Amino acid sequence: MQAMALPLPPGLVPSEVGFLCEMELVTVVPRQRLEPIALLSGETPALRPPHRSNIPLWLALLLKKQRRANIVAPAWLHPDSLRDIIHHETKIDPKGWAPPPPLPARGDARGNARRYGQAAADAAADDGVAGSGGTILSPPFLPSCTASAPAGALPYHWLELAEMLLAHAADDVTSASEVRSLLRDLQEVRAAKMRASTAQLEAGVDGVMSLRGVGAMELAESRGFVVGVVEGVRKIGASAEAVRREEEEERGGRDDDDEPSDDDMGL
Repeated sequence: MQAMALPLPPGLVPSEVGFLCEMELVTVVPRQRLEPIALLSGETPALRPPHRSNIPLWLALLLKKQRRANIVAPAWLHPDSLRDIIHHETKIDPKGWAPPPPLPARGDARGNARRYGQAAADAAADDGVAGSGGTILSPPFLPSCTASAPAGALPYHWLELAEMLLAHAADDVTSASEVRSLLRDLQEVRAAKMRASTAQLEAGVDGVMSLRGVGAMELAESRGFVVGVVEGVRKIGASAEAVRREEEEERGGRDDDDEPSDDDMGL
């Protein structure tokens, strides 16, 4: 008996979003030396204790499980930063979202901008260091979860990355219990704001709903609700358009009946 394949839901499901999050770059402090690993996206940096290095999250979690490295939590996961973000979400901009991290570009005193990490890559290339090509390990993700990430800005994979760090590296997170509580509060605030933001679509199909600053897991979890609202607005708009056309046709028919014929005009 051949099984029938179920249709896949539109977009990414939460499990797929979590898998993509594992390619985010995080900062680790190695306990042991580890030579570079050749991956499809490029070589990982050589780990030399006690120097910090940025590696993909999946590798960092593996080394953490093996007690070969510690993970440096990003600044936005600190309790003070989370409180500032909650304050921004509830008081400063109740209808908007916390600002996302800035683009990975750095400017010098002359006004020239360079891609993130390009200066270090150029310096390493000038010194003749092998494997210094400035390769980004996990494009198109931004380095917004490393130790150099700014505080007060939530990256695209903030929720799932925080959950993974708290689940597998809670001892590396400052005040882990307080961070868990603040993350629950922040998640509830943003979930309520996501549901309320669909009211902007009540104006019709042309309504605009801003999603700048919304995380990947939030989009995956709210996709069904938002799509249902959009489909409902479309049906209401189509029904209203059909009624309007029927009324125009009826008015046009009455106007034709009111026009005098040739016999009425004595022709």
